[in-house]
Amino acid sequence: MIQKNKINQNKLRKKFIKNGVKMIAPETVFFSEDTKIGKKVTINPYVVIGPKVVIGNEVEILSFTHIENANLKNKVSVGPFSRIRPGTILSEGSRIGNFVETKNTTIGKKSKVNHLSYIGDAKIGKAVNIGAGTITCNYDGKKKHKTKIEDEAFIGSNSSLVAPIKIGKKSTVGAGSVITKDVNKNSLSLTRSVQQEKKNYKRK
Repeated sequence: MIQKNKINQNKLRKKFIKNGVKMIAPETVFFSEDTKIGKKVTINPYVVIGPKVVIGNEVEILSFTHIENANLKNKVSVGPFSRIRPGTILSEGSRIGNFVETKNTTIGKKSKVNHLSYIGDAKIGKAVNIGAGTITCNYDGKKKHKTKIEDEAFIGSNSSLVAPIKIGKKSTVGAGSVITKDVNKNSLSLTRSVQQEKKNYKRK
């Protein structure tokens, strides 16, 4: 079985290289039988592509990325260290960065999730910026809930978006916020406790 899988992988690698896919280290890249890849695609070392993946044109997949049951449109960049789970659609020009996980989510055109984030059961509009450490709190222990972020919204770093929730167009969520209510368009929303300081403090 292992030898058969090895032979199949070598066949798939040769097929994609022949079709113009650029692989830096082909022996470290793994495909599925149904993988579909467009033109001018670059795949860096240590990438696993699971079943039901469609990759468009001019896509770059960086190292240590795992993709399954997802659709990557044209000019998308993914990785390194990204996990693209089932139901993900990455629209044209979108960017998924390091240590980002997506699931059952659409990322709009030219939107970015660059660092350390979990985006699940969400619909992200166009030109949205998701700050580092942002998570969609989609599961309450019994049911999954949806997060909707409209065009040109800006989500500050280390934010928790408690679904179900809607973030309006061109709105801003302040860094470090836990957002539990819908945010209107063109608004700033933040939750932050008062910082306290005790002068001349000595540890016990």
